[in-house]
Amino acid sequence: MSADDTGATSEALLTRILSSLDEDKAEDVVQIDLRGKTSIGDYMVICSGRSSRQVNAIAEKLVERLKSEFGRGAKVEGKETGDWVLIDTGDVIVHVFRPEVREFYQLEKMWLPAGTA
Repeated sequence: MSADDTGATSEALLTRILSSLDEDKAEDVVQIDLRGKTSIGDYMVICSGRSSRQVNAIAEKLVERLKSEFGRGAKVEGKETGDWVLIDTGDVIVHVFRPEVREFYQLEKMWLPAGTA
């Protein structure tokens, strides 16, 4: 449970990210605990939006909320196409997919224990 320079723990960030995704009607939200598995972050969150427009809206609102509530910027990649947007907050990595793209890449299968994805 590390706190960053804003005082936010990765758990506090994760909680807010999950509530933001819920507010914006993200679908099939999966959270993966990365602690002890990799140094890229403490958690990964994978979710879907129904369209490119919704994927972008979910990502934009999430970044805005984290900035206003935690004073924390995030690196964002993939907004140009809206098929797969990656939001890297440092402690929590969020992937927002269109369903077809999520099915193609199957990130959950790489990170979840066998039989849980």
